[in-house]
Amino acid sequence: PLDKEAETAAAKCTQPCLRESLSISDLECSLCIRMFFEPVTTPCGHTFCKECLERCLDHRPNCPLCKQSLREYLKAGRYSPTVLLQDIMLATFPSQLAERRELHRAEMAELSNLTKNIPIFVCTMSFPGIPCPLHVFEPRYRLMIRRCQESGTRMFGMCIYENGKSFADYGCMLEIRQVELLADGRSLVDTIGRQRFRVLSRGHRDGYHTADIEYLEDKKVSGEELQELQSLHESTYRLAQRFCEHGELSSRHILMQHGALPEKEEDIQASADGPTWCWWLISILPLDPSYQLSLFSCTSLRARLCQLQRILSALLQQPP
Repeated sequence: PLDKEAETAAAKCTQPCLRESLSISDLECSLCIRMFFEPVTTPCGHTFCKECLERCLDHRPNCPLCKQSLREYLKAGRYSPTVLLQDIMLATFPSQLAERRELHRAEMAELSNLTKNIPIFVCTMSFPGIPCPLHVFEPRYRLMIRRCQESGTRMFGMCIYENGKSFADYGCMLEIRQVELLADGRSLVDTIGRQRFRVLSRGHRDGYHTADIEYLEDKKVSGEELQELQSLHESTYRLAQRFCEHGELSSRHILMQHGALPEKEEDIQASADGPTWCWWLISILPLDPSYQLSLFSCTSLRARLCQLQRILSALLQQPP
């Protein structure tokens, strides 16, 4: 057996030997042509950056090099890092590896900004405080959801499509609560609405839409105006309760799907978006999306309650 000195000498010799026999290009991912970052090796023996492989598997479940099926690998939904390769990179090219990590960190920092270039899912109307379940299957949105999780924000914007534009001028931030990955790479994403926003400018990133935004906030009122607002809030809430109790069968089905009318909030001006029950109601009422959008973009709680009162009164007067 080697004594301690010989072992140390052997270890010291390995690094220069490795460095002489390896060049930086041997440690490059064939997909991004950059030094491996979080390298993973497929069952067929090919190594890629984890992120590069995931992006390829978003499109088809095959190895990007030899085209062997990776369905079983995708189904497992787990990627084990190639530890030996990471150790070799650390031993032979530590400064380049540090640079590569710093580049990744900068990319993540850029992705975690929540007013500039936020990712936009163009799909359905969503509302503050209201759950919004999504089925994600398009490669661009699979990438987008993954990035929202990896950057740590777990947030993206939701807008509806609008004629003549790529998406509407107003939307809602959604927070990812849970992601259930399916065996073929699709996912069921449980999200909930957070703050409303207005789109300032539109952009693109890797196939999905992005936007620079500003958040919307209801105008605060006080004194006599607040007292009036509170009594308007009370009477509209009573109408909403009547609608839920006496609504026709279709609204019974809605209650099963969306849950019961949320409780009244103590302070109606506590949230920037006003009481959650208003949004719950707007999401279940049979309204045209363009009308929903006009209620959504309104920053006066009074105006929103007046509109809801008008709609509820009309619906409650209809013969069953």
